[in-house]
Amino acid sequence: MYLIVGLGNPETEYDNTRHNMGFHVINQLAEEYQIEIKKAKFKGLVGDGIIEGQKVILLKPQTYMNSSGESVLEAQSFYKLNLENIIVIYDDIDIEPGNIRVRKKGSPGTHNGMKSVVHYLASEDFIRVRVGIGKPDSETDLISHVIGAIPEEEIKILEEGTKKAKEAVIEILKNGISSAMNQYN
Repeated sequence: MYLIVGLGNPETEYDNTRHNMGFHVINQLAEEYQIEIKKAKFKGLVGDGIIEGQKVILLKPQTYMNSSGESVLEAQSFYKLNLENIIVIYDDIDIEPGNIRVRKKGSPGTHNGMKSVVHYLASEDFIRVRVGIGKPDSETDLISHVIGAIPEEEIKILEEGTKKAKEAVIEILKNGISSAMNQYN
């Protein structure tokens, strides 16, 4: 069984922001594999189903980004999952929009949601799929860049990134992390 977590912020005002790329990928997986994400559990919204023969739990923490780890730990503890069966999807300013990176493990970098996940799991040894959102231009501060409105001309590029991230998760489930890293990095 895999726990697949998309990081984001729960309120509708954040729906179409760069910081909610993880939620967008979870939504795409849920739609493609007809998994309803409606149950309130683990301080998040969850749905369970099968993706490419693998039992999965899809999780969208509702704790706000900076406390995402609380939700992830509750789900991981409840299902008694090994860390290598956790996939966390999130936005990354150090990757160009439209691109992704898949990693077996690693540091949380500057991402507060990932810092929370690493803190609560007390480990960096879980899979992550990073969706590129790019750095802000010199006139935009970082907070406005990640939780502000996305310009119309950038939406399609970001959608390319979330589609690649969805496909990378499917590849992880079908053929393993090494195959996904070879294909998408």
